[in-house]
Amino acid sequence: MGADGGTTHAFSSGGAHRLYRHGHSPVHALPPHTKLAAAFAFVVVVVSTPREAMWAFALYAVLLAVVASVARVPAGFLLKRLLIEVPFVAFAVLMPFVAEGGRVDVLGLSLSVNGLWGAWNVLAKGTLGVAASVLLAATTELRELLLGLQRLKLPPLLVQIASFMIRYGDVITDEMRRMRIARESRGFEARGIRHWGVLAKSAGALFVRSYERGERVHLAMVSRGYAGSMPVIDEVTASRAQWSYALALPCTALVVCLLGWTL
Repeated sequence: MGADGGTTHAFSSGGAHRLYRHGHSPVHALPPHTKLAAAFAFVVVVVSTPREAMWAFALYAVLLAVVASVARVPAGFLLKRLLIEVPFVAFAVLMPFVAEGGRVDVLGLSLSVNGLWGAWNVLAKGTLGVAASVLLAATTELRELLLGLQRLKLPPLLVQIASFMIRYGDVITDEMRRMRIARESRGFEARGIRHWGVLAKSAGALFVRSYERGERVHLAMVSRGYAGSMPVIDEVTASRAQWSYALALPCTALVVCLLGWTL
């Protein structure tokens, strides 16, 4: 079990996540670092596209739909997870009302032309970026993502931080759940400002417990030979054909982007 009771649970539950959809499609089979590179390149191309080329964004959406179809990711699964961008949608909706510049009447409302273009820019590029990220997460397990980042030569310290953040997120969440059950079993219910003090003390206790658990885990790792870097268990490689398959999306998007700037 190790020095900490939650260590085994954290590392055994770190492979799957809620965004991942198990499958055996060609997209699932691609090495993780090729998918990371393809998703990053696609987002860069989308952001570089002029906002006036509205047809280009429609083609980008078609490309992502093709990828989702090949990966066998249902439209409902994808659309449900796009709700994460709701705060950005709210920001975009406000832009036509607060931006300066020329005005235009739409349904009796005086809206800024620059604001309308800005709102469209945020919505189109933001939605496509989030959709690409959701498809990446839906076809790649967390452990594979970390291996992919390691393969792409991301600084090892950042990879380790991300690894522990992901692996111990469920442990901390479970600790919060137990503390909530303990409070409720004693008749506590947060109903107003006067209860904020109790919640603040609970947050402080959670921080102390998490810190102490981190120390115990670190001591357990050091006792097993940890010297500042994690051992590489699986060496992830990709063939030229796999790279070509993965980069087909951003390369096609690049052609669309260049047409958007020239037409």
